[in-house]
Amino acid sequence: MMKIRILFYLIGLFLMGFGVTLTIKADLGAGAWDALNVGLSNKIGLTVGSWVIIIGIVLMFLNAFIVNGKPKLLALVTILLIGFSVDFWLMAVMGNFQYELIIHKVLSLIGGIVFIAIGVAMYLQTKFPANPIDQLMISLHERFQLNFMVAKTIGEVSALILAFFLQGPIGIGTIIITFLIGPIIQYINIPVSKRYEMLLKR
Repeated sequence: MMKIRILFYLIGLFLMGFGVTLTIKADLGAGAWDALNVGLSNKIGLTVGSWVIIIGIVLMFLNAFIVNGKPKLLALVTILLIGFSVDFWLMAVMGNFQYELIIHKVLSLIGGIVFIAIGVAMYLQTKFPANPIDQLMISLHERFQLNFMVAKTIGEVSALILAFFLQGPIGIGTIIITFLIGPIIQYINIPVSKRYEMLLKR
């Protein structure tokens, strides 16, 4: 059972990193948080994955402050794995890769959204510590009794504003990701959950 949990967790985060890379490489606008990380990388330096880790750590402590609790330090493992995954795909695999045709960019954006959704659906099945970005939504929900949609929107808009000032890759893709990623995760979560339960029963 534990082997299946760990496998789903690792594969999920790995696919999530691949999806993030595809949306960035599409150059049509990345998700709000990814646009922020790219903007920070371009303006200050360090890799995009490094900023994933740094922002994740900041959010980990912010989440604890919001709910007047202690930082969920085990989330650091999730942060590190996502950051390393993004850098692996973005630098080692697709470092010099650029799309020329708009159709390829659109397909990359769509593929990225799907892979992110699959990755999130897989790693959330395991009940291991959540990505601090996802935890921010939960923390705002718990502290201020906001519904998840409003809480999620607050986080996304905050990241979007920061990404805008840092000249991160914001575009039509950002809007598409913002509105589609939630429903797609919900849709994909059903078959992923069934598959996960079947494997646990073996």
